[in-house]
Amino acid sequence: MTHPVAADNELDIRGLCCALWRGKFWIIGGGVLFALLAWLYTLVVTPKWSTTAITDRPTVNMLSGFYSQQQFLNNLDQRAGNINLNAPQPTVMDEAYQEFIMQLSAWDTRRDFWLQSDYYKQRQTGSARENAALLDELIANIQFQPADAAKNINDTVKLVAETSGDANTLLRQYVAFANGRATTHLNEELAGAWAARSIQLKAQIKRQEAVATAIYDREIHSVEQALKIAQQQGFEQTKTDTPSEQLPDSELFLLGRPMLQARLENLRASGPSYDVEYDQNRAMLATLNVGPTLVKAFQTWRYLRTPEEPVTRDSPRRLLLMIMWGAVGALTGAGTALIRRPRKGHVVNQRTN
Repeated sequence: MTHPVAADNELDIRGLCCALWRGKFWIIGGGVLFALLAWLYTLVVTPKWSTTAITDRPTVNMLSGFYSQQQFLNNLDQRAGNINLNAPQPTVMDEAYQEFIMQLSAWDTRRDFWLQSDYYKQRQTGSARENAALLDELIANIQFQPADAAKNINDTVKLVAETSGDANTLLRQYVAFANGRATTHLNEELAGAWAARSIQLKAQIKRQEAVATAIYDREIHSVEQALKIAQQQGFEQTKTDTPSEQLPDSELFLLGRPMLQARLENLRASGPSYDVEYDQNRAMLATLNVGPTLVKAFQTWRYLRTPEEPVTRDSPRRLLLMIMWGAVGALTGAGTALIRRPRKGHVVNQRTN
């Protein structure tokens, strides 16, 4: 007597569940085994902890004496007409912070920081190739995200290290290192700009003196010529009612010898005349000649989020890995149980026999 054979594509839910139940030890064993392997992996892999700092522009008092000296140069440029007043100008705080951000995100700054750090020196090996690979990895572990006003995100820097304490300490050290490089560049720029303004102001004063001397010499020559003519003509009295300021140089002799003689002596006694701008430039130059007082240490940033020791590590995430690989092990065990279950065709043949 023969029994009908079920279609090959028929889904036997009851049989599947029974097969899985019979293979429950494979499923449980696979899950436990893979979870155990994941746990062992978390013990040997290098852990990674990260901490984050958020920065913004400094305040005036943080810049110390640099602010007043840089503002003095900016006012000098504005007075000289070197700045377009119609366009918005960055403040001294903006300029200092932009230099800090440039150093904070620069590849050279990250490289130089790791080269002088004990963290990198303690992990060096005898192989130059391995040391170079380690240095590249450490450089990549410092990540900078620029501000985005549209997303309301400030400038952010993140550092990854092997322990939470190292991550916190190294990020604070890196921010201070970038600030040191920024202050050095700002001081060098201040000293160079100070010297350039001094040279520019000296040249301007020389031009003003040359113009005043030329005008003075011309006035002396005009009065001397007029005096000579007045003496030749015998003009002892003024021959005109026109004020002397309105007379052309060719008619100055009409003022008479006594007045011209007095005017000549007055010119020689007083010397060239200068306007107020010349006196202001001389005063500015006297200030510039003193030279800038460079402040070696000042703060070009302020924290919106101060680095702290992280409480959870980035990788490896032990619990998550154990759950994931435990699930993979359970699926592997289920597949093994299904493969080892007796085949329906084999059972039918046994019953037929």
